[in-house]
Amino acid sequence: MPFTALGLSPRTISPLARLGYDTPTPVQAQTIPAALQGRDILARAQTGTGKTAAFGLPMIDRLAAVGHGQGIAPRGLVLVPTRELALQVKDSLFELAQGTRLRVMTMVGGEPIMPQVRTLRRGVDIVVATPGRLIDHLDRKTIDLRTIEIVTLDEADRMLDMGFLPPLKRVMSLVPASRQTLLLSATFSKEIVAVARAFTTDPVRIDVAPEHVVAATVVHRVFAVPQEQKRDVLAHILTSGPVRQTLVFCRTKHGSDRVGRFLEGAGLRTAVIHGDKQQGARKRALADFKSGQVSVLVATDVAARGLDIEKLPLVVNFDLPLVAQDYIHRVGRTGRAGQDGEAISLATTAERALLHDIQKLLPSPIERAVLPDFTPSPVAHRSPQAHAAPRPHDAARGAKGHGPHRGAPSRPGGGRPHGHRSGPRRPGGAPRAATWR
Repeated sequence: MPFTALGLSPRTISPLARLGYDTPTPVQAQTIPAALQGRDILARAQTGTGKTAAFGLPMIDRLAAVGHGQGIAPRGLVLVPTRELALQVKDSLFELAQGTRLRVMTMVGGEPIMPQVRTLRRGVDIVVATPGRLIDHLDRKTIDLRTIEIVTLDEADRMLDMGFLPPLKRVMSLVPASRQTLLLSATFSKEIVAVARAFTTDPVRIDVAPEHVVAATVVHRVFAVPQEQKRDVLAHILTSGPVRQTLVFCRTKHGSDRVGRFLEGAGLRTAVIHGDKQQGARKRALADFKSGQVSVLVATDVAARGLDIEKLPLVVNFDLPLVAQDYIHRVGRTGRAGQDGEAISLATTAERALLHDIQKLLPSPIERAVLPDFTPSPVAHRSPQAHAAPRPHDAARGAKGHGPHRGAPSRPGGGRPHGHRSGPRRPGGAPRAATWR
């Protein structure tokens, strides 16, 4: 089925071929016709399924039909959970709207608010916002939502996980009752169904998420590792062979900083992103990672939500997620488009219950693995600096993707020579094989 069969206007369709949109994805084929009819939508779709165009094209088509960017107050609103996702959605909508004169802006935290205020005063048609910053503008009375015609709640499940239900309720109470609402989520949990009941009217329910949403080309492995050896094991995994682009997930901001510093000390070009990083630093870190200037990106779930990274070969769960579904979101960034991918988890015995919950979401058993040639570095664990919070200049170095610390041995590609350790080997220190059932 071509895009021309979905009911979009020629003006909206014109830039699609140039952007590489040949045929609609399942979520686009089902969502676009219903949205063009003015129906509310409740859709379950994963990242990477083309859902931005699924909600963006009918929004653009509707808003461009009247006004052509002549007004001041926004008529379209897209709410997303994170700054990174907001920036990606804005860029996609800007490209999709090339055949129109619609103006698109982002409204996110971590950036000065006054430039956003000035953009609003000049006039904008579509606002892509995070809930917190939108509430800031509402408190300042710098945005008027009474002209909104269509609202999209993207990754609504994640917004609920992050505690955004109160701001969502406030925002939805301020937009006209006659607006059209499109709600997209990775799950149809009871909480999402309740939100859809509150925010939508007789929505068309669309479900394009497969039973198992992790690509079949992804290999899942787990190493049973004592907590105090995790960083050594991680560095060993990343430096034992050819250096690969790797996304490492940590549970906390401080943990991400510590892991980032440790990996730089191991000779790996590393960047760190989390909620405390300035927006400019986060954008530079992601750009450096995508370009290959940085080989390892350490992130929290919040910061990494919505990241779109092509051909990512390896995802490592330094900490297992507390919610099993987040494992699916994490490892869904590897093995895309038929590419091979690998998901490695470092799990302590205290995390066995989390691992059990994750296993229930996967179609095949997680491979229990060992590192027969690994011996941890006792020096790293004796050093107080190994556990210290990152210094400001270290954080800046990590965000900019600079190379290893001075004096760290290196090899082509950025890693240590295979087998190198910073201190004498300790017998009997290798991690045990996982024996969980």
